[in-house]
Amino acid sequence: MFDVGFWELVLVAVVALVVIGPERLPKVARIAGLWVGRARRTLASVKEEIDRELRAQELQDILKKQAKSNPLETILEEPSAPPKPKAAKPASADPGVTPGQDSNPERRDRGAEGG
Repeated sequence: MFDVGFWELVLVAVVALVVIGPERLPKVARIAGLWVGRARRTLASVKEEIDRELRAQELQDILKKQAKSNPLETILEEPSAPPKPKAAKPASADPGVTPGQDSNPERRDRGAEGG
């Protein structure tokens, strides 16, 4: 972001050491680190909130487009396609059976007996 190199950091550390002094430098560095951490967390939470809002807005736009292109009432009122007729059963493999007659010989025999 700021494109700070190694020599720039060394220069800042030397100036801080001269201005603040060696006794207070660790305490100041710790406080500066805390503030930088807080700032990063705040920026990250703001960025996350903005991203969340953008995703919510995009989702609302998609839902509006869908509602305009194919409203629920149109979907419900459209007639459904009639079911396709099932294929007729093939003729029995038993040559002695005529269509409409049972192919099971035991049942045929019982049917002839009347029982």
